[in-house]
Parts: sequence; C-alpha cells; structure tokens
Amino acid sequence: MKVKNLNASSRKTKKIIKESFAELMHEKQELSNITVKELVERAGITRSSFYTHYDNIYEVAGDIQNETLEVLRKSIEDLKTSDDFDQCLDDITNYLKENEYIYSMILSSTEAVIYADRIVKLLRKKLDITLNKNNTHELDLLFYTYGCANLYIKHFRGEINYSLDEINTYMKDIIKKIF
Repeated sequence: MKVKNLNASSRKTKKIIKESFAELMHEKQELSNITVKELVERAGITRSSFYTHYDNIYEVAGDIQNETLEVLRKSIEDLKTSDDFDQCLDDITNYLKENEYIYSMILSSTEAVIYADRIVKLLRKKLDITLNKNNTHELDLLFYTYGCANLYIKHFRGEINYSLDEINTYMKDIIKKIF
C-alpha cells in the first residue's frame, strides 16, 4: 500500500475503492475478472487516485482481508480462557456489522472460501493455545471454527435469515457446550 498517513480524504477514497471493489466481486465472482479500469469507473475516481492508494486489484483484496484479520487478531489477543470468548465474539460481530455491506458483496463471490480459510487458521491457532489447557479435541476446534466461518459466509450471502447478533449469541452458546 502506498499511502501511509491517511487523512480524511484518503480514508474516504479508500472506502469508496473498497466498496466499489466489493460490488464488482459480487458481480464478477472472481478477483481475476476485475480490472482497474472497471473499478475506477465504478468508484468515480481517476486511475491516478487509485494508484496513489494501491498498486493493483489484488492489493485492494489483500487490504480488505488484512484489515479483517487485524481486527480478529486484536479481538483474540487477550483471549486467555473460554470465558473471554464472549467479548471476542462481540468485537468481531460489531466490526462485521459496521462493514456489513462490503462483506455481503465480497463473501458472495467464489473467493469467499479462500478468505474464510485465512480467518479460520488464525482463530484455530489461538483457540488451540487457549483451550488445549482443557485437552480440547482437535475435531471440536475444527468443527467450531469452520462452523462459525460458514455461518458468517451464509449470512453475508443471504442464505440464512439470522442477524449477526443472533449468530453471535449462538456461537457463544455453542462454545460453552463444546469447551
């Protein structure tokens, strides 16, 4: 990413780029089908404005993924016991609600599985460290993490009629039952 110190104008431009990118992901289904030309037209910005912030389309996708992973990392950083997990899930849910439009577009694409896999790996690693004090079975961790990721994907694709808050509550209940 090129711009290091974001002012209000740069943050606004990046937000427009990300939203336009998400819309194109939803329409085109694959990252390789999106061009910078289409993106700048959709965003209503110049190519030079795009290139001030990103080198290519893949960097936009990476920025959105990395932003999500960073929020997830921060949320699970203080996770020491399964009791701390409620706050972690609340933080993640609130972030997703704030960015629901972008994620509903991106996770409706074929790229969703790759994206979800990165999130699951991060979450599994932290849960494994935190919960293995209780000799948690690896299958329980796999079931829980992939199940949570799938619920989010299905929500953002509109395949289930549960709100993020309802999913959050369900995941809190399930973690208490499993672990």
